[in-house]
Amino acid sequence: MSSDRLSTISYVVLVLVGQEGAGPHDLVRMARQGPLYAEFADSQWYAEPKRLARLGHLEAQRRPGKTRERTHYTLTPTGVQALQAWMEEPTGFSRFFLEPAIRLLAADLVGEDRVLASLQALRTEAAAHLARLELGEAAAATIPHRSRYLLLNHALARRLVEAHLEWLDGVEAELARPRGRPRATRGTTPHA
Repeated sequence: MSSDRLSTISYVVLVLVGQEGAGPHDLVRMARQGPLYAEFADSQWYAEPKRLARLGHLEAQRRPGKTRERTHYTLTPTGVQALQAWMEEPTGFSRFFLEPAIRLLAADLVGEDRVLASLQALRTEAAAHLARLELGEAAAATIPHRSRYLLLNHALARRLVEAHLEWLDGVEAELARPRGRPRATRGTTPHA
């Protein structure tokens, strides 16, 4: 990104740098622990802090690392002001790319059995997300100034994962139902 405009990843980086600061390697680690919250390429976690430092939102310092010096970023007053201005904007509804829903829509083209087989991967991925959330919930206490907010975010993430699993249960039940039987009503899980 060559402009001076702040983007979604800009705000994510500013928030994750937070009070204590962070290096790009820390941002990548946090992103891998919480892919439900924001998913960007590793290269973006390295490039965006540099750009924000050029714009005056972050300050870069060289600090000793385990094997070599690393860059550590901290928020500047300009970065805090950018976050404050961002809070003046209304929060939009989360944008979703619901790949499972798109795959289900292809059932008339590829067959329900193929779609159901494809959707089974959701269970494995959901289990991995739930395991990361458990670790995150346990680790929240180690970050006292953010513990409360982390736990609230983890509660939302948990509900999103559980909603996917409930949806998948409903899809499996509906597709197992013989055609012609009444469909389940909106908001309920159909039963075969």
